Amino acid sequence: MNVARQYHTASTLANGSVLVAGGSNGTNLNSAELYNPLTGTWTMVGSMNVARYQHTATTLVNGSVLVAGGANKNGYLNSAELYNPSTNTWIITVNMNVARAYPTASILANGSVLVAGGMNSGSSFLNNAELYNPSTGTWTTTGSMNDGRTYHAATTLANGSVLVTGGQGSGYTFLNSAELYNPATGIWTTTASMYVTRECHTASTLANGLVLVSGGYNSNYLNNAEFYNPSTNTWTITVNMNDPRAYHTASTLANGYVLVAGGSYGYGFLTSAELYNPSTGTWTMVGNMNASRMYHTASTLANGNVLVAGGQGNGILNSAELY
Repeated sequence: MNVARQYHTASTLANGSVLVAGGSNGTNLNSAELYNPLTGTWTMVGSMNVARYQHTATTLVNGSVLVAGGANKNGYLNSAELYNPSTNTWIITVNMNVARAYPTASILANGSVLVAGGMNSGSSFLNNAELYNPSTGTWTTTGSMNDGRTYHAATTLANGSVLVTGGQGSGYTFLNSAELYNPATGIWTTTASMYVTRECHTASTLANGLVLVSGGYNSNYLNNAEFYNPSTNTWTITVNMNDPRAYHTASTLANGYVLVAGGSYGYGFLTSAELYNPSTGTWTMVGNMNASRMYHTASTLANGNVLVAGGQGNGILNSAELY
């Protein structure tokens, strides 16, 4: 990349390019750049109006990218802006109702974006949620989660519901709770709890509809994994990963496998990567990355490769690599 960064976002565009935006490298960044998979090159594009890190970025049905929230030297942000791929420019859109960093953002079947949880200076662990309507450019408050949480994960299920798992909650406790958002009613319903409390984990929807949750942190760095079955509302422990890790990435491949890469194990940063095979329920180590990293991004490209970019390792990184 042209700029070293961590805590950034990476969004795949309709043309297959990957937009990386914001982050931090000792300075809060508003810069953005595009990766072209055909040429393997990065190009700087227009900068965001607001420097931000720990924000969300969502590719909308119309091809624009919605960036929302995060933090910078001035505090927690409620601002949001849109990237136009046709002009490579950003425009400010309406502010969220609540400033928040570390939330999750999920695109719904109707094209709206659900932003949930996170943290801010007024209420450390947020349970509130809001919806962005791309047609009107407005935010609407929707039902609140049952638990305030940050460092959680959100996954869209085949039936259109959104599953939120784990995170850190009130009293700085690690959560094993999970809940479902129903877009039709705007209501959150508590579902079965995970076996293990965890934050900074990953959650991946498998081809069979199950959700694989792996790794994370709960005073220990975790190698355990479990999956959620939406049909039975139950969790099942699966085989442990080979390496404990948090702050890693998980990418679903064309063959249905899940690639987990990098992260931290408490005493440093990982180069290791491993594949989960849903058919056998097993993990297999694959080749190491060229650089150890956490707080990076991973994007599955149209050609099946996975682009890993930036993060923290031997300093703040501008390196990128392909699996």
